[in-house]
Amino acid sequence: MSSAEINALITLLEDPDEGIFQHIEQAIVAKGEVIIPQLERYSELNTYGDLFQERIEHLIRSIQSNSVVDRIVEWKNNPENDLLEGALLIHQFQYPGCDLDEIRNQIRRIRQDIWLELNDSLTEIEQVNVINHILFTAYGFEGNKKDFVSPQNNFIGDVLNNKKGNPLSLAVLYQVLANSLEIPIYGVNLPNHFILCYIDEEHCTMDNENVDEQGVLFYINPFAEGNITLINEIDTFLYHLNLPQEVKYYRPCNNTEIIQRMITNLIFAYTQQDQLGKAEELKLLQEVFKSPVSE
Repeated sequence: MSSAEINALITLLEDPDEGIFQHIEQAIVAKGEVIIPQLERYSELNTYGDLFQERIEHLIRSIQSNSVVDRIVEWKNNPENDLLEGALLIHQFQYPGCDLDEIRNQIRRIRQDIWLELNDSLTEIEQVNVINHILFTAYGFEGNKKDFVSPQNNFIGDVLNNKKGNPLSLAVLYQVLANSLEIPIYGVNLPNHFILCYIDEEHCTMDNENVDEQGVLFYINPFAEGNITLINEIDTFLYHLNLPQEVKYYRPCNNTEIIQRMITNLIFAYTQQDQLGKAEELKLLQEVFKSPVSE
């Protein structure tokens, strides 16, 4: 399809016939992100009515959403998928025009401040104390207990800007920082509450599917400013939820499971706020994780 043919299609967006619009939408969305600048130029002309502007914005959003879904599929299928990049893709799904490099730079600045306080003589708990001090005291990050179900608690860019998050997003930020400093801290997919664990790398690795609680030195609760948690407290937590003490609640989870949980949290948050359109959009991402990994 030539540029002139695309322009002709775009000018038809003002046609009130829904059937015509659906035909145009299918043709334009199929072109992908390369067509977005062309759509934006028409939007900036301001020579068309409200229906035209509304449809242009819808098309741009659809193209951007499809692009993020494609990248999430690639991310999921990558056995070495990076946690930060997964969180950034979720952020980009909500904020298509965001500056991801600025988010990365914010994280690098926090990492630098932590790195300056670390040295090789520190024990595991002393390392955690350094991270806690920088993250929760120096930078002022905290759990958003007043607005716990806010969708913004899940987007890493919002968490960095607002200094507030939920257990999962604070844990993601914490793990990203720790792993960038080669500190073996990983997520634990505990029901109703996400925490972290510090593992003993001499006895277990993240590549070992048989990692159990014996390979965990202690647990960390980022929602409680990095409070150290012991295994008996996990036992008690599960007891109060009437849940069995299954190994999966004690061992590290992988990055795919973390991003899956982030999407689930967002669907719940938007549903609670009656933003059902947003929840339906995120179900597109949820479906990605239900399909088997491509070879």
